[in-house]
Order: sequence, then C-alpha cells, then structure tokens
Amino acid sequence: MTDAEITAALVRDLLAEQHPDLAGLPIREVAGGWGNQQWRLGDELAVRMPRAENAPDLLRKEHRWLPVLAPRLPLPVPVPVRIGAPSARFPKPWTVMTWVPGLPLDLASLSRGEHSADTLAGFLRALHVEAPSDAPVSADRGGHPKECADGFEQFLHAVALRDPGEVRAVWEDAVAAPAWEGPPLWVHGDLHPANVVVSDGTLSGVIDFGDLFAGDPAWDLAAAWVILPDGAAARFFERYALADRATIRRARGLAVLKSLFLLLMGLNGDRGLPGGKPHWGLLGRAALGRAVREAG
Repeated sequence: MTDAEITAALVRDLLAEQHPDLAGLPIREVAGGWGNQQWRLGDELAVRMPRAENAPDLLRKEHRWLPVLAPRLPLPVPVPVRIGAPSARFPKPWTVMTWVPGLPLDLASLSRGEHSADTLAGFLRALHVEAPSDAPVSADRGGHPKECADGFEQFLHAVALRDPGEVRAVWEDAVAAPAWEGPPLWVHGDLHPANVVVSDGTLSGVIDFGDLFAGDPAWDLAAAWVILPDGAAARFFERYALADRATIRRARGLAVLKSLFLLLMGLNGDRGLPGGKPHWGLLGRAALGRAVREAG
C-alpha cells in the first residue's frame, strides 16, 4: 500500500468497520510527521496512519505508555483512545489520539520567552522521573554524546559551515563531560520545533512521543537551545533546577547535534531531496547560534 492510497474515504471506512461510533465525525487531513499520515477527526481527536516501516512499533509504544504519563504532565499531550487493527484494507495498526490544540512551533513562534522557559522546565521536571524497569530503551539515542561522534561529523561536513570551530568546541566539551550516573529517567527523546505546540506565544503542548525512552535527561534538556528563543536557556535551567553542570554540558552538545540536523533538513529541502523541510534551515541555524553563544 502506498502513501497515496491513504485517503479520507479509507480512514472513514476503517472507522466504520472497527469504531463505528466515531465514523460520523468530520475528517480532514493535517500535516503529520515522516512516520505517520494524520487526519483530524472532529474537534477533539486525530487518526494517525503509519507510513514508515517502524511507525507501528512507535504507535504501540505510545499506546502503552502515554496513558500512564499523561495524567501527571502539566501540558496537554496526545493520548491514545482507540487502536485500529491491521486488515485487508490497511495492513498496519493505526490509532485514534486526542488532539492537542495549537500550532507546531516550526510554523509559529514563541513571543513569550520567559513564560515558555518556565513552562518547558515545569513539563520536563514532571516527565523526568525514574522510569520503571520495563520502560523502553532507544537503539539510536539516549547514550553519551561521544557515542554520536560519527553522526556529528557527518552532519557538520554536510552543512559545510564557514567557520565550524566554535561548534566543534561545544561538541568536544560535551564529549568530555562525565556520563549520566543517575537512574534511567523518562525522556521524550525528540524535542524539536515540530514536536511542541504553541498558543498565545508560549508553549501549550508536546506531541509525538514515538521516541520515548528511559535514559539520560540531557537528550531532552537540549531543547533549552533548540526550542526556546534567544536568551531563555539560563532561565530554563534555573527553573528546571535538577541538572548538574555535566548534564548541561552534554545537553548543550546534543543541542548542537540536533541543530545541525535541522539545518541539514533545511538544506535538503532547498535541494529537493526526500525528507527535506526547507523552513527548518532557519530554525536550525538560529538554534545552533544559541547553543554556541549561551552556556545555559
């Protein structure tokens, strides 16, 4: 089945077959991530239809853990309410989630920087608690920055910065920082501008928990530079109040890594390459500048 075959008619037919009480709600397509095609269902729900090969596993992870985490998080997050079974019409599982109102940050802006810093700090304080022994782990993220050296070099080479010296210095400091010694904590794992929601100039929700894992909170704390506007990182870490200097150093290096990725996706979009997102280039460049200038 190709992406083009995931139509509103198909979504409605699947709902009628498996969740007929929802089939009468209005359906309209909305922008989704790489892994899923998303359809708004009425005013309060969304249907997520997997496209990527690993998307069904990520949906199952969200279905297992988001109902556990959501009640204690201070911002709205998408909570699975139904799961669709694979069928002859669509061979993968799919989900119905609650809809988080607002605009993704990559299509909006944060005009209330201090409020956003406080909000993000409160959200991550609530999320970053010790995870249970059966919590998921990540195969490609969650480790010490030194384990991502190949990715850093690949991204740095691909974006061809005119003067990469300051960027490399921040990265090398993160690589030299001590590793996380605490218990594995719950970590969102993929905080970037497309995965947070904005209303009234401030953060109002967090979405896409497919990369949720238990590990080093530095992977989320990189959002102080990747998501928040200029000058907000110091306030964020003051309000978060749980990060030692080594964790901040690792987080800053990971912010550089994530910023280079955003910048690369913007360049790919300009070149017409698959997966490219042209408007991410400016976001990545701005975040990279913050990570270089602001120590946190």
